[in-house]
Amino acid sequence: MFGKPRQLETESEMYDVALRALTRRAHSVHEMKKKLERRSDNKLLVQVVMARLKENGLIDDARYAKQFARQRTESRKQGKFRVARDLRARGVPDKHIEAALEETSKSTDESAMVRQRIERKLRSYRGEIDEKKMASIYGSLLRAGFSADVVRRELKAVVKEDVPDIDPE
Repeated sequence: MFGKPRQLETESEMYDVALRALTRRAHSVHEMKKKLERRSDNKLLVQVVMARLKENGLIDDARYAKQFARQRTESRKQGKFRVARDLRARGVPDKHIEAALEETSKSTDESAMVRQRIERKLRSYRGEIDEKKMASIYGSLLRAGFSADVVRRELKAVVKEDVPDIDPE
């Protein structure tokens, strides 16, 4: 689709590319290193620029993981397993992921987020809620990164509320 990007020769060019990338969005150390390696065959130049970025406090995996986890849980309403998977895919070390998830779990209620997502899904469905629709909701919540136990508990609570009690006569 796209050709190879223009190769950079100097540290200042490479640093400018890194700064422009960081102004668009935050990057993990791994992501930035890959981005810079695509722009230069000189591994030493990449290491120098990465060291300069870290020294200036522009790139930090611990801060990145905390910000990423907070944003994903608060605005996208994603569960901890999804956030952890996405952070691992971005090359963030597990120690930073665990610390970030622990910090965000203190301020968020997973059960409440699951309930909110279930209620939103149920409003969009027409007709009776059958097993197929429940399985669909269950799968979507697991993909969103919530634990199976919490999802099952909240689905059972919602189903019991929605089913009216019929008195046998």
